[in-house]
Amino acid sequence: MPTSTQRLPERFPVGTKYVIEGRPGQVPTRFIEFPDGTKLRLPKRAAPRRSASAGRRTRIKGKHSH
Repeated sequence: MPTSTQRLPERFPVGTKYVIEGRPGQVPTRFIEFPDGTKLRLPKRAAPRRSASAGRRTRIKGKHSH
């Protein structure tokens, strides 16, 4: 299998597949499979980082009107 440090071609032959394999909770494996069966493993992508406060809700303390 060729190494992932090689540059990708500008064009791919007809029948080339982009494959993502994985299971829930695991980092997926990504590779390109050429029509002759050759596989080129792609590097893992880093997950985008969020700031510490992103996605958190702040509770506003106050009087409830009932």
